[in-house]
Amino acid sequence: MQAGAVAAGGERDLLANAAAQGDVQRLRLLLEAGMNPNTVNSFGRTPIQVMMMGNTQVAELLLQRGADPNRPDPRTGSLPVHDAAREGFLDTLVALHRGGARLDLGDKSGRLPIDLALESGHRQVVSYLRAQPAGNAAPPQA
Repeated sequence: MQAGAVAAGGERDLLANAAAQGDVQRLRLLLEAGMNPNTVNSFGRTPIQVMMMGNTQVAELLLQRGADPNRPDPRTGSLPVHDAAREGFLDTLVALHRGGARLDLGDKSGRLPIDLALESGHRQVVSYLRAQPAGNAAPPQA
């Protein structure tokens, strides 16, 4: 499906739908066609907020194209790093962090990503988060 072939109302959901489905190829085509990676869907969320968390390629592609990893969910205040930490997706969390995601921002309940990882029992995620330097600096790029 091409972006131009969809009515304006549905067009804003195309990118988010591709991200949520983990469809890297369709996501890349839409971004190359000029769609903004921070387009808000009909639910008020951006592609990086609704992306398939276990698909690191989706996160990396969105970040490379300028997606904002620090935009809070309009309802919960959660960031993508909160979701990745809660669900135990360490690779996605690392990609988000390297792409500029902050680890020191709480959701609307004041919980940090490390709090969610602890609650969910994701030890590897907790270890990664504890190992980050003060001041929330992202790990050095390779």
